[in-house]
Amino acid sequence: MIRLIASDLDGTLLLPDGSLPSEIFSLIEKMSARGILFAVASGRQYESLRRLFAPAADKILFIAENGALVCYRGERLFCENLPAARLDGILRAVQTQKNAFPLLCCADGAYAAADDPAFLAECAKYYPRFARVPRLQDAPERDAVCKVAVYDARGAAEHAGKYLPALLPDLRVIVSGKVWTDISGPDTNKGRAMAFAQRYFDLQREECAAFGDYMNDLELLMTCGHAYVPENGFPALKEKIGNIIPSNAEKGVIGKMKELLEEGRNS
Repeated sequence: MIRLIASDLDGTLLLPDGSLPSEIFSLIEKMSARGILFAVASGRQYESLRRLFAPAADKILFIAENGALVCYRGERLFCENLPAARLDGILRAVQTQKNAFPLLCCADGAYAAADDPAFLAECAKYYPRFARVPRLQDAPERDAVCKVAVYDARGAAEHAGKYLPALLPDLRVIVSGKVWTDISGPDTNKGRAMAFAQRYFDLQREECAAFGDYMNDLELLMTCGHAYVPENGFPALKEKIGNIIPSNAEKGVIGKMKELLEEGRNS
């Protein structure tokens, strides 16, 4: 019996225009009524997730910042920060990448120093609690950074996400989107956050289902007994996980959620 359903957002649950499928809130209500917890697992900031799901926020488990932060009903349950001593080295590594810009992502805000218009537009899109500072060294939450998100308009997989892992071998450097590469502690990922949630809510692996489209979703999918990747997902993830569902444009996640709920009703 399924007791938790988790989904990534961009490229997975969200439609290609970035909007939520209209059916999602009625599905969350049905899940909640049947004792099934819905979890949002995203690289986005918690505040961004909370605002997006405001009508049902008290019924949702939020896994934010690619697993560095877990919140439920306004309470912070889990938080992993990068060692402050590592930040200068991380920023120096990012500087080796042409036209790549770092964003310091903290539990309560995000900070950037670059003034590139495209970068700032992307920051504002995903980080509603976002501010520019003259220098990242002066960011007010510098000692509480969950991750460093690196924006690379040339393509994350082909550039920053390709070369930064060799420069930061003892940290987790993972492509999280077309233009984003995330740098976090070596053990910080959505799967680790999900494992925490399973312990916290006394859930078994086979009672959990998850959806994701990019390599930052791999651990999440492997931590759940039922894992699905939309047709538009990253090829390496589709090969690794299998269980391909229709694309986000075809509302594949919504369709599969309905199937899981129907199967649970009949079991």
